[in-house]
Amino acid sequence: MDAAIVAFPPRLAPTVADENVASVIEVLQDQLALAREGKLRSVAVVSVSADGEAVGTQWSCKGADITGLIGKLTVLTHDLMAARK
Repeated sequence: MDAAIVAFPPRLAPTVADENVASVIEVLQDQLALAREGKLRSVAVVSVSADGEAVGTQWSCKGADITGLIGKLTVLTHDLMAARK
């Protein structure tokens, strides 16, 4: 079987990873490591665009986990709203 090789586009402009970007990357790397080790069965992610205008949610889970994930995200939302005040 021949392996397909996909070329990634070159970086358009040099980027500076500030503390916020480094934090996002670290969290994602931690979750990827757990997934590779088979220690995760469900993940939920809430993403906010850099300008704060767009919010997206993504998830990967067993059907039985969806209620628990929604509950955890609800609690997280309330905690974040309370911390904002």
